[in-house]
Amino acid sequence: MKLPYRGAKNFLTLVVLYTAFNFCANIVLSEDNKFSILEEFKFGEMKKLILHESPKEVSEEIFYTFNSDPLILKSFSGSLTLINFWATWCAPCLEEMPSLSNLQTIKGGKNFKVVTIATMRNSPKSVENFFKKTSIENLTKYQDPKGKLARSLKIAGLPLTILLSKDNKEVARFIGDADWSSPQALNMIQKAIETDLKNKNYKFN
Repeated sequence: MKLPYRGAKNFLTLVVLYTAFNFCANIVLSEDNKFSILEEFKFGEMKKLILHESPKEVSEEIFYTFNSDPLILKSFSGSLTLINFWATWCAPCLEEMPSLSNLQTIKGGKNFKVVTIATMRNSPKSVENFFKKTSIENLTKYQDPKGKLARSLKIAGLPLTILLSKDNKEVARFIGDADWSSPQALNMIQKAIETDLKNKNYKFN
């Protein structure tokens, strides 16, 4: 069917405008949350990884080192950070911890690190004993003794793991335990590192 000249012109104008709108929208989306590309790498257990539509500001609630030095999450700015909330009385947490240690060994470096925060009631001795029993030496121990940080992040159950960009924004979270040293998890973390360092030179670990 032939369109009248004016109708054809208007139709073509609408097509051009629609294409331009979508192009700009895609640019905004990619700039707003470049981590959306990780959807393509969600395999195995990583299918449960929840990617946020846009990066979220993190809490400024204080937590502590085991020497009682106060910290906030922004202390980890500058590198992609996987933060695991756990407890010594949480069986899935204990089962998961060795894989987090393995992840730190395999991928840890200046561009990525694993952080573990024992939240709520955990005696320093019980944490120390668990790390010794499992021969975990590459994870620094942090504590959230009253669960204030966990509550500020709306964490309702353990374990729970959040992924922070080098700009200290929460880009994803994982509810429940996982094997963080599985091929699927390692592939996901590798892609997250590359995405976080987009437009920068990166040397693979």
